[in-house]
Amino acid sequence: MSVLERPPVATRRRQQGTAAVELAFIMIPFLLFIFGVMELARAMYVINTLQEVTRRAAVGAANSDFHEPALTLVRQRAIFRNSAGSLLLAPPVTDQHVRIDYLALIRNPDGSTTPKVIPTASLPETPAKNLATCTADANAPTCIRLVRARICDPVNSSGCDAVTAESVFPLVKLPLPMPLSTTIVPAQSLGYTTPACLPCGV
Repeated sequence: MSVLERPPVATRRRQQGTAAVELAFIMIPFLLFIFGVMELARAMYVINTLQEVTRRAAVGAANSDFHEPALTLVRQRAIFRNSAGSLLLAPPVTDQHVRIDYLALIRNPDGSTTPKVIPTASLPETPAKNLATCTADANAPTCIRLVRARICDPVNSSGCDAVTAESVFPLVKLPLPMPLSTTIVPAQSLGYTTPACLPCGV
């Protein structure tokens, strides 16, 4: 195109402005789509990770003392940490969202058993006393037989409310309730260690 055939400067500027507006109209939905896909992928990661968190918490609690500070350490390790904090890429979940319950197996009149949460105030004083209680009566209301770990909203201490996921990207708001992940395992040592015998073999 020769110099005489080139469009005026004002026309070129209008065309450039139109191109910028068109690009903005295209980029906004494109970025929303990309961020939305990333948020959905993160949500799938969180669903799988929360189940692993409850598994780690239940197994850890089944083999640890059921008093503080041992329980705090179990909750922190369950979210892959050694101190208080949040679960990576899963806001707002922290170690405080990991709830651990100890269950007794209550025998029913028909011979079946029903799991029942043992209140904190009724837990045995030591793992050794729990062992003695369970040895005397495996279905005693204070005999810890099962350990349950769940992800609950810490605001409600009596029930277990689902935690609402928070978006990592501020442009995408997906107020999705996280699944009520639960793991129940049989109680193991509960931190009980065999006392040393002095002298042994007597």
